[in-house]
Amino acid sequence: MATAAFSTSAGYRDLRRMVLGQEMVLFIAIVLLFVVVGLINPRFVAERNISSIFLGNAYIAVAAIGMSMVIISGNIDISVGSLIGVLATIAGTLALNGVPIIICWLAPLVIGIAITSGMGAIVAYLHIPSIVVTLGMLSILKGGLISVTGGAWLTNLPPEFFLSQTRLFGIPTPIYFMVGLTIAAAFWMRLSATGRAIYAVGGNVEAARLSGIDPAATVVKAFAIHGFFVGIAAVLFATQLSVIQSTVPPNLELTIITASVVGGVSILGGTGTVIGSTLAAVLIAAIASSMIFVNISPFWMRAVQGILILVTVLADLWRRQRQRMGT
Repeated sequence: MATAAFSTSAGYRDLRRMVLGQEMVLFIAIVLLFVVVGLINPRFVAERNISSIFLGNAYIAVAAIGMSMVIISGNIDISVGSLIGVLATIAGTLALNGVPIIICWLAPLVIGIAITSGMGAIVAYLHIPSIVVTLGMLSILKGGLISVTGGAWLTNLPPEFFLSQTRLFGIPTPIYFMVGLTIAAAFWMRLSATGRAIYAVGGNVEAARLSGIDPAATVVKAFAIHGFFVGIAAVLFATQLSVIQSTVPPNLELTIITASVVGGVSILGGTGTVIGSTLAAVLIAAIASSMIFVNISPFWMRAVQGILILVTVLADLWRRQRQRMGT
């Protein structure tokens, strides 16, 4: 009898956690947004606009997957926007110089891993806060990109370069990347030893060390994997339009970090899922699009992002306080 009661109680807690979890909240918010704005302006739910929301922001969701891993490990990368701009320019420049397309697509992944691994090593082994390291890298990448290219536009790219413009079964390729990588990363984070180590290090470094985990190596791995996802995001970004501007996309790092944090990843580390970050990226894109259809200035989007971050962080602090009190 006691065993059955315990099983029922555990099942209720699991069901309650699933229903009230951040992912479910975000999913419901997305559905409600489409319903409400669709009633106000039916053009918002037109197939063309929905496709634009997913297609134009898939690279943000992909970048947010890697960012979520870094934040879960207890760190942050504010250079991600600049890195995407640099890697996209590198991919386009290689394509213009006749380099095989597969290398043009793979080079950003390799370079992204190398750069983020270097930042991770500085953070992990020199014990310099990640916000300081990545702030320095942001300045290096942004300044270096403008100095080398002068902000020039890359045009006349070969048609086979545009990966994001291809479709499979009528669905844009970036959507497959977004969904597939989110599912794969979610399983990997929960089932792999490295994924669990990232959670452990972000939750309690000393406890992780006593459990036999190498915190420094884990942080470097988290940054390296982040670089892999940034490289993919850069390729999707570079190939979605017919031209590439050799500049850093404005406020891109804020959007990616917002997607991770609003998706339920604790800014203090140790908790969160990549599924939540992807749903949050879709929600943020949908909010930005809805503002246009209800005649609200898109400049308010920055304020909305700030509010979302503040509310999410306060909710996370409240949840942690409840856990410490045992309620």
